[in-house]
Amino acid sequence: MRLGAVTYNVLKDWDIEKIITTLGDLGYEAVELRTTHKHGVEPSMGKEDRLRVRRRFEAGKVRLLSYGTVCEFHSPDAGERARQTALAKDFVVLAHDTGALGVKVRPNGLPKEVPRETTIANIGACLREVAEFGAGYGVEIWMEVHGAETQIPSVSAAILKAADHPNAGACWNSNPTDVVNGSVKSSFELLRRHIKNVHITELADPKYPWRELFTLLKSSGYDRYTLCEVQESPEPERFLRYYKALWNELVR
Repeated sequence: MRLGAVTYNVLKDWDIEKIITTLGDLGYEAVELRTTHKHGVEPSMGKEDRLRVRRRFEAGKVRLLSYGTVCEFHSPDAGERARQTALAKDFVVLAHDTGALGVKVRPNGLPKEVPRETTIANIGACLREVAEFGAGYGVEIWMEVHGAETQIPSVSAAILKAADHPNAGACWNSNPTDVVNGSVKSSFELLRRHIKNVHITELADPKYPWRELFTLLKSSGYDRYTLCEVQESPEPERFLRYYKALWNELVR
């Protein structure tokens, strides 16, 4: 496994040059650019700017791994789902043009006004459509295990089953709801075959069984990135050094 970071929230005020230079110097190997942050890499960018971003990452030590969108498909309104799906496709094209591997999308709850099964089917249908579109561009679609009810692993697994597309995977999000009787094993087994990306949070938090998670990832053959996703720090570079030291201990 390799260590990377998302720009939410520690890096949210860094531009592309600082992201590439500083993360590279600190030993981080990849980044997920979360939409709306200072880096400014968005679907509104023109062709020349996309090429500039691609070339800058290719020249540096840090891989542009993915885009962290807030595209979400749980709305009971078909028009809103179509709008979110179209935006996710715009990010797919951006990922293709800038050399990123994946686009992260998310569910964000189960609306009370429609049956739970309906929402799961709606999210799955949108996810399948975006995954099919992404396959044509060589870009993977990662559904973040996210949202008050939808982050429950059994619900996320049901959504991925409804999507039923090989280009749709899961982004493990290291949520408190993963933990059952002190262990994440049962939750991990529900999503094991779908995991294409991993967000890791506060590695010093004793309530989350980090060593067990890392062991499970290794035993499953996971050889991709684990991305640091934590709250802001007044000393981000100092924090990231300590974070990497904790990560190094966990992957020993």
